[in-house]
Amino acid sequence: MDKASSQECPYPGCFFCVMKEGNPSKRRSCILKFFRDLPSQEDDGQVLPISGLWNTAMAHPNDPEFIELGIFECMSALIWKGLKTRRWLSHDQNIYIPYYAAHIIGSYTMNMEEFAERSVEAGVIPPLVELLRGRLTWVEQRVAVRALGHLATYPSTFPAVANHGEILELAIQLAMSSLEIVYSHFYQYPDRRLSYHCDLLTRGMGGVEMESRKAEEWASQLQCWSLQLINCFAFKPEFLPTLCKPEFLVNLPVMWGGLVNENSPAGIGLLRTICQHKLGRGPVSACSGMVEALCNIARSSDDWQYMAIECLLWLLQDPNTSHKVVDKAVPTLVDLAEITNLGDHKKLGDSIVSVLQECGSMGNRSRELVEETVSSRQRMKWEKSMPKEDLHIKQAAALVVKLEGNSLFSSGDIAGAAEKYSEALSLCPMRSKKERVVLYSNRAQCHLLLQQPLVAISDATRALCLHNPVNRHAKSLWRRAQAYDMLGLAKESLLDAILFINECSQSNDPDLSMRQNKVPDYAERLVKKQMRAAWLFREAALKHGGVVRKGEEREVYGNESDDSEWETASESDIGDDGRDHHLGLDDDDDEEEVVEEGHGDKWKNRDKSSEKNEKTSAKGMRHGYSIKLAEDEN
Repeated sequence: MDKASSQECPYPGCFFCVMKEGNPSKRRSCILKFFRDLPSQEDDGQVLPISGLWNTAMAHPNDPEFIELGIFECMSALIWKGLKTRRWLSHDQNIYIPYYAAHIIGSYTMNMEEFAERSVEAGVIPPLVELLRGRLTWVEQRVAVRALGHLATYPSTFPAVANHGEILELAIQLAMSSLEIVYSHFYQYPDRRLSYHCDLLTRGMGGVEMESRKAEEWASQLQCWSLQLINCFAFKPEFLPTLCKPEFLVNLPVMWGGLVNENSPAGIGLLRTICQHKLGRGPVSACSGMVEALCNIARSSDDWQYMAIECLLWLLQDPNTSHKVVDKAVPTLVDLAEITNLGDHKKLGDSIVSVLQECGSMGNRSRELVEETVSSRQRMKWEKSMPKEDLHIKQAAALVVKLEGNSLFSSGDIAGAAEKYSEALSLCPMRSKKERVVLYSNRAQCHLLLQQPLVAISDATRALCLHNPVNRHAKSLWRRAQAYDMLGLAKESLLDAILFINECSQSNDPDLSMRQNKVPDYAERLVKKQMRAAWLFREAALKHGGVVRKGEEREVYGNESDDSEWETASESDIGDDGRDHHLGLDDDDDEEEVVEEGHGDKWKNRDKSSEKNEKTSAKGMRHGYSIKLAEDEN
């Protein structure tokens, strides 16, 4: 250091001054001394260099310099100091230091196995376990479980984590209680919030509303990072008996990360790991409501849909569990049988049909559904050898019957229209996927009006599986969102409604682009309703006396007695006479017209997906209704 810089800085050995040292050898020597001496110092202002180290670790997690100079030993010692010396912890701003120290450990072990090995040698696991126990607060638990989760992902360091036998039990308890902990210790009482928690959450942005939103984000991370840690244990059969307790398994399907943590597979990711082993499949199949929950996720538009499908297939392929789940799983898997590729998962429909054919004992209805699915596959093969003229005749016949169904629908004979769409499906060539999407979607609309939500979900799902890209047919998404709403399945309804809005907002139709707001009001209303119903803290709020979220006491949603929601949600063909039909149907023309009948406002929605739209995932779409993560953490 030169004289000028040493005179300017009032702190001897200041970390920031050390970092400015131009001589590399001297700089390394000073940093080494700084890391060695820092835990024994009692000076004020220690949080500043720790905060600087945190920023460095976040920005350059793969840089080995600080690892080689002893940063892990320093951070471990600082956590111990905070745990053992409450006087020091409460002095100045030292209360922040254990949080930053654990965060630094987690950042440097996130990507590099050799760094993880060095951290274990430096003794970071015992102090992290103490934070995981809740020796300080939930904020420190959050970063401790993150760091331990990274250490558990590497083969060389997992044994060191597993040797602390209480870690798995602590992580399970934290996964189940994390939302309640954050709600009861922070969210519920704004006037009692710890000031340093508020500062950490808002990062200088301030405001009660920002604190509340950040609390939801961090609570979601706390739960999802706990599940990530547990998932590392789930790959080892010896830990499955501890994991597969009914009180824990039954909660996994509802641990979905919420809209604020869309990058985590959460509970379904852990269930998938558990179901890969026979020791896990038995308890899962015996868990009440588990198969129904897996079926709901398998049918959903969530990015982790394929994980639920794989769980169901593994349960069916296992002779010890197949008979327990087959009659519940078959209807869902039959609906998904025409899916081709789902993300990186190729020919998923073929795998589904293959497993269904191999299933043994099943009920009569399940057997009928499987036989119909197999017959459809055979029909597709037969059609390949049929003359093109014959296929054109069948397609024309299906069109005539569909138009008859449309006419019955317009006249109010909804049941008769549904029968006609079924007849048209039996005629329509299997390769005419676009036409079959329309027929299934129209039949779903009929079943909605007939108050048959389960059948409507089945038809809408089939339409979405046939559509290219998968899960992106706007009308089917909306119809299934309404059907889920009728059944009280808020999360599933929410995801479909958000994707429906995505299709509307990304439309390149010139008529639609003239509108000030491409998003229909009725879709926004449903999204708001389901966001409240699927609110991350809802169960915790009910348990602790509840809070009424802003606007909730004034807004009541549901099926309105005058059917106005059906009307505003309807989509109409325009007849030759130019009059709008009462409730809308799909047509297989390129242009589809949508009518908001409650306002008489017509707008077009082109059923074509742009290249950009095809690449949009449910993850990306959720960002429109989420708080973007401020940290680049896994």
